[in-house]
Amino acid sequence: MFEKVLIANRGEIALRVLRACRELGVRTVVVHSSADADSLPVRLADEAVRIGPAASRRSYLNAAAIVEAARQTGAQAVHPGYGFLSEDADFAEICAENGLVFVGPPPQVMAALADKSTARALMSRAGLPLPPGSVRTSPTVSDAQEVAAEVGYPVIVKAAAGGGGRGMTVVRSAAELPRAYARTRAAAQVAFGDDRVYVERYLADARHVEVQVLCDDQGNGVHLGTRDCSVQRRHQKLVEEAPAPALRPATLDTLAEVALRGALSVGFTGVGTVEFLVDDAERAHFLEINCRIQVEHPVTEMVTGVDLVREQLHVAAGVPLRLRQSDVRLHGVAIECRVNVEDPDRDFAPAPGRLDRFRPPGGPFTRVDTHGHVGYLVSPHYDSLLAKVAVWAPDRDAALDRLDRALAEFDVAGPGVRTTIPFARRVLRDPAFRAARHTTALVERLLAPRPETAPRPETAPRPEAAPTVPDPRAEADPAARTPAPAVPAAGPTTWRNR
Repeated sequence: MFEKVLIANRGEIALRVLRACRELGVRTVVVHSSADADSLPVRLADEAVRIGPAASRRSYLNAAAIVEAARQTGAQAVHPGYGFLSEDADFAEICAENGLVFVGPPPQVMAALADKSTARALMSRAGLPLPPGSVRTSPTVSDAQEVAAEVGYPVIVKAAAGGGGRGMTVVRSAAELPRAYARTRAAAQVAFGDDRVYVERYLADARHVEVQVLCDDQGNGVHLGTRDCSVQRRHQKLVEEAPAPALRPATLDTLAEVALRGALSVGFTGVGTVEFLVDDAERAHFLEINCRIQVEHPVTEMVTGVDLVREQLHVAAGVPLRLRQSDVRLHGVAIECRVNVEDPDRDFAPAPGRLDRFRPPGGPFTRVDTHGHVGYLVSPHYDSLLAKVAVWAPDRDAALDRLDRALAEFDVAGPGVRTTIPFARRVLRDPAFRAARHTTALVERLLAPRPETAPRPETAPRPEAAPTVPDPRAEADPAARTPAPAVPAAGPTTWRNR
């Protein structure tokens, strides 16, 4: 095992990795920006190195500064967490060139899977089912139109180098495609330095199901069951659970088997996630492979009892996989809710600020991963994830009730601070979600404006109403009157870290 690991991330995931290292007896170095100088990971690390100002591109995305910090402190490995440089094959290569172990797959595997078009081709050869669409990229709008006409609308235009919910545009008609194609290519060039896109059929009412895999560098691998991540806004997950509910056992087994086969076929090592869309006939369609620990990994840990970050570190240190498939057993149900500092009433706009009150929930089988505390200043510079609340129970109904109880206990307040807790509780009470009949369209449905109803005829005269005063917030911000749908009809979506 390593003697010292540098954690190239921030927030709750930096704290999660730090704690795993401490339990293994591994010393930690946390790099940080000036904005995070007083953060919990910095306070708890054995060593901390300031690598730049608040702007991510000059700190957490500054590969040279991170590598230099590792060299100066004598770190042997770099754990990238998720977001930032976690799926950057060039950064993994730079680490290798400087004698540092990158905690993740080999650079060449990361590069192949980061290119969504290449990944689709590789997984198709491994026997994984793909959504109808182009296996290769569409270099011209004419090519995109050809594919769309063949598979039928709606379609989704995706950046080949995209990920984390970015670089995707839903197109519902042929008239929208030329503009959406151009906008997605332009956005992909800005975000990823690569304007290649491909087109596939958009499955509006499908389940987002993923399989957790763990592989070593000797060709051994296991899967650790499935997760359902269908509750999303703008392709970003809000609620996740394990195992995926309301699917036939045969479907779950098949998904797990083909996911592991696909990962092993490309020489994947470490912790990864194979993602699928599953339609109402339980037909699966491969989406992508994520080469990192996922935000939602706690629910898998809770139903399997496997510490994924600990296993990730062992694999990176060259230790053969310590698990066999027969060792992996699923128990009960775990559900996680992300607590983001956002205002759902304003289309999930970021709502950062100082936390004057911060009291996370507790109780039996309740886990809270957070870097928040009273007095903490939630920075506008980074991702808005503040905490993850995950619960376990013997069955799904009990887990839903426990999560709702935990969210009701969570007290977060400060000037201008809003969180997604009220919206998450609304999701938990939704009848379709309670019955596990929900799809990726759930959030869009919940946010859709309700149709106006005709006023009832009055049976008696009413007193004259006082003049109304316009709401200045609504006048200044039309979005405050009517929340925008979660999945736009056209135009690329953006996100910062995840």
